[in-house]
Amino acid sequence: MKDQAEELRIKLKVAAEGKSPKTVAVVSGKGGVGKSNLSLSFSISLATKGNRVLLFDMDLGMGNLDILMGNTSELSIVDFFEGSISLKDAVMDGPKGLKYIAGGSGLSHLVGLDVGLVDKFVKELTVIFKEYDYVIFDMGAGITDGTLKFILSVQEIVVITTPEPTAMTDAYAMMKHIHLMDSTIPFYVVINRVQSEKEGKQTFTRLSKVVKSFLDREIICLGTVPDDRVIQQAVRSQIPFILYNEKAQASRALKDISNKYTRGQFTQEPTSNNSRHFVSKLKQFLFER
Repeated sequence: MKDQAEELRIKLKVAAEGKSPKTVAVVSGKGGVGKSNLSLSFSISLATKGNRVLLFDMDLGMGNLDILMGNTSELSIVDFFEGSISLKDAVMDGPKGLKYIAGGSGLSHLVGLDVGLVDKFVKELTVIFKEYDYVIFDMGAGITDGTLKFILSVQEIVVITTPEPTAMTDAYAMMKHIHLMDSTIPFYVVINRVQSEKEGKQTFTRLSKVVKSFLDREIICLGTVPDDRVIQQAVRSQIPFILYNEKAQASRALKDISNKYTRGQFTQEPTSNNSRHFVSKLKQFLFER
């Protein structure tokens, strides 16, 4: 019986070789557009469909995903970089089967870490990734040298903006910066806090025209989320809004977005560069000196 169990473990390990999850970076040009709220509820929605989802809080020094869930994480990514735990130890349990890694200021020093710790991080990340179907990186607002390496390593990018002119301008600036570094990563756009479906469509159309005109590329409308006061009520209650009130307008809109995404009708054909494994690309970036 022991030999059979060991043989099964070996077969499962072999079957898992080469498997990698879909990696997504959720970004915004400026803070205050609801990015973390949407990242969290989007990840929960994916998890409720039976997907194995890991949500990685990449907001340097301002990580708040655990607070939005009403949790106080005993461990975070900072503990890993301080050498006190393994990366797997930092994986916490969230609602509906979601797993997450709490953020912290440790990531801001990633580019300056010694080679040994970077190599340890990459190796442990490789092992963890085999356990998931989706890995969602909730990036901090704007771009730093450290976070850019993660953004350029993912397969797809979701840009969160609002109809406000400053938010749209910053969203475009974010896309332009990434595009100039790698023009092959698809951009999905979510317009948050819209007053009506018409406003959402108009906002996306304006942003799409600017991107097409100046960057000569297409962006994909993933959906719009209404300006729903339920979201603020959920934040105060420290419950993800998709769980706080499943029938709320924002919750229904978010479910529509995740349904469209998982159906794959927006997915672009990846280029040879974009099809590379996330960890391989990240390792290349991290070891560049």
